[in-house]
Amino acid sequence: MGFIADSLNRIQPSATIAVSTKARQLKAAGRDVISLSAGEPDFDTPENIKAAAVQALAAGKTKYTDVDGIPELKAAIVRKFARDNGLDYKPSQISVGTGGKQVIYNALLATLNPGDEVILPAPCWVSYADIVLLAGATPVFAETTAQHGYRLKPDVLEAAITPKTKWLIFNSPSNPTGSAYSWDEMKLLTDVLLRHEHVWIMSDDIYEHLIYDGLKFCTPAQVEPGLFNRTLTVNGLSKAYCMTGWRLGYAGGPEPLINAMRKLQSQSTSNPCSITQWAAVEALDGPQDFIAQNNAKFVERRDLVVSMLNQAKGLSCPKPEGAFYVYPSCAGAIGKTSASGVAINTDEDFVTALLEEEGVAVVHGAAFAGSPAFRVSYATSKDVLEDACHRIQRFCGNLK
Repeated sequence: MGFIADSLNRIQPSATIAVSTKARQLKAAGRDVISLSAGEPDFDTPENIKAAAVQALAAGKTKYTDVDGIPELKAAIVRKFARDNGLDYKPSQISVGTGGKQVIYNALLATLNPGDEVILPAPCWVSYADIVLLAGATPVFAETTAQHGYRLKPDVLEAAITPKTKWLIFNSPSNPTGSAYSWDEMKLLTDVLLRHEHVWIMSDDIYEHLIYDGLKFCTPAQVEPGLFNRTLTVNGLSKAYCMTGWRLGYAGGPEPLINAMRKLQSQSTSNPCSITQWAAVEALDGPQDFIAQNNAKFVERRDLVVSMLNQAKGLSCPKPEGAFYVYPSCAGAIGKTSASGVAINTDEDFVTALLEEEGVAVVHGAAFAGSPAFRVSYATSKDVLEDACHRIQRFCGNLK
C-alpha cells in the first residue's frame, strides 16, 4: 500500500501484545489456553484508588486538564520522588502521560534525529527499539548474559558508547529478565556515564516496587547526583499499583526536555484521562502496604516457576531479583523436533509449537533481542502457573 508512511516499515507490532491477542483468539475458539504473555498483575486495583476515581466522577472532574498533568498530581509525583528516591524535582520538571509508554515515546520523539544512537541493554522490552527506529535513530544493543544475571557490565557499556550516542535506556528491575542492580553495581555504570557528557540517561523504573530478597531499589540519578541534569526518571502506576488499564505514566527530568515532551503531547493525545489522574494522586499519597502483600505472593510464584522450569528438559531458568517475569534459556531445545513434528530451529519455533501443542502462551526471546530464550509472566495464580509449567515440562520432554 503505497500511501503508508515509510517510517512504519521500520517497526513491528508489539510482540507481547500479538501473543496475548493470539491466546485470547484461541481461547474464544474453545481452546484450553493458559496465557503467560502479558505483563499485567492479576491483582485488582486497591479499593481506595477506585474510590478516589468514583469521587472524582461524582465531583464532575471530567473536563480537559493541563496537557501533561493536573497540579495536584504533579505535586504528588514530586513528593513520591523525594520520599522514595531522594530526588528533588519541581512541578515544572514533571511530565504526566497516558502510560509510561507514551512518556518514553514523547522523550525519544522529541530528542532523536537521524544518525543518533540509543544504547539498549539486551534483552530489553520490545518497544524501546521500535520507538527509536520510528524516530529515525539507531538502536545499539549492549548484550548482557545469564552468567552475569543479565546485568549490564561497565566495559560493555563503555564499548557501546560512540560520539553518536544520545541516550542509554536503563530498566531495573528489567522486563523481560527480572534482573535488578544493587547500589554498587549501578555506581560502576554511572561512573562510566559521568565520563561521557553527551550521553543522556532514561531510567525506566516502572518495576521499582517489585523487588525481592532484600535487594534495595536505586535509580541512576540517585546513585550519581552528577547525572541529575541529563537523566529522565520514568515511572508509572501499571505494575505495582495494579492499574494497567488506567494508563498513567510520569517522569521527572530537566525542564527543557519536559517542555519539549509537553509540546509533542499537546499535538498528539493532549491530557491523560482526568479521572485516572485523580486516582493517581490517591495511589501515590495513600496507603502503600498492599505492595508488600502482593510482593510476598509474587516471590512464592517466582520460586515455583523457577523450580519447575529448571526441571524441564533442555531449559535453564535463572532466578530474577524483581518484576514478575522469568527468562529461561531454551538452547537445549534448539535443533529438536516437537511431538507433532515441528522443527524447533529458533525460540519463535519453540513458543509457537508450545502454544499449538500444549496451549501455553509465552513470548519468544528474539522479540526482546535475547535468543534463544522466552519470557514467562508469573503474574497469575499458583494453580495456573503449576498447570502451565507441567505442560511446558511435558512439551520439552516430548522433544526428539
